[in-house]
Amino acid sequence: MSAPVPPRADDVPGGPDRPLASFRRVLPTDWDDQVDLFAIVKLDGGGFVRGWNLGAQLIKGYTEDEILGSHFSRFYREEDRRRGIPDRLLAAAQRDGHVEDTGWRVRQDGSEFWARVTISAIRSEQGQVLGFVKLVRDLTSEKQIADEQAALQRTFAHDLLSPVTALRGYLDLLSEELPADHRLLRLASETSDHLVAMAQALMTDALTRPERGRRQATLDLIARGAVALVLPGEGPGRVVFGRMDAVAVKGDILGLRRAVANVLENAAKYSDDEITIEVYETDEGAAVSVSDRGRGIHPEDLQRIVEEGERGRFADAQDGGSGIGLASVQRIVTEHHGVLRLSSEPGVGTRVTISIPRAEELDL
Repeated sequence: MSAPVPPRADDVPGGPDRPLASFRRVLPTDWDDQVDLFAIVKLDGGGFVRGWNLGAQLIKGYTEDEILGSHFSRFYREEDRRRGIPDRLLAAAQRDGHVEDTGWRVRQDGSEFWARVTISAIRSEQGQVLGFVKLVRDLTSEKQIADEQAALQRTFAHDLLSPVTALRGYLDLLSEELPADHRLLRLASETSDHLVAMAQALMTDALTRPERGRRQATLDLIARGAVALVLPGEGPGRVVFGRMDAVAVKGDILGLRRAVANVLENAAKYSDDEITIEVYETDEGAAVSVSDRGRGIHPEDLQRIVEEGERGRFADAQDGGSGIGLASVQRIVTEHHGVLRLSSEPGVGTRVTISIPRAEELDL
């Protein structure tokens, strides 16, 4: 049976000039009770529950009669209530119109679930806050899957470090037999260092993943962390820090660090000179730029170099890599609603700039 077709604006009272008002009149009064995937909780201006849909009952475990009149802080863990998080969320929603939060919440039986919450302020025509609507999605199963993946990643990173450490030991022994400037020995040593850095990054990512979500940090610290990851111990001699403004951003902090690290890795790979990194604020928000004096990118490759598997015509087989670094950067930047820009001149160098929106001043 086909789904019912919503009435056209000119088929219902109110005419085509007021389609929204007309549509509201044909909605059933219990429309929100028919939604069971999300909890829809209606709060008054003080944060007390005044409305409760079927989804809220299924997710939180209370019937409407059991919960009406209770303060919504009842859904938070005791330590979160002591920290004043419920009240701070309401204050942020009242100030900014809405607020989002992800974290643990408590069901009627005392069990906890991982939830993504949006609280929106409802105002009168004069702008006075009349109450709030709270939408809650239970993401516990998704978090369990992510935690299991992180555990597997930790195991893989740990197991990877052992043979790589042994490899570095063998290379140290070889260095005693071969000239210190032996090209193949140098390349093998650099590759082993890269493998160690990758394993350490995997381990760090896995250890912090359960608490990732969207966090706030300053872009200068993210950039400095990327330098420490890609060029450990070489920063003072290889990297020049230009303007480094503490611009606040909010998002997947580890993902953003990985994006900057990928750009730095390319700069280090395709140039032997200094690499300049800067962080500053623009009309678009926060920006980090990495400039090198390397071989550059062919003009005809600039548009497609961010595609997966594309390395560009100046790439050499001995460079290593598979052409996924900039594609990964593009994906991370897009996820943060940002822009990736590349400018390059063959034989002169390349400048890569990542711009993302800056964080709202919200301390939660």
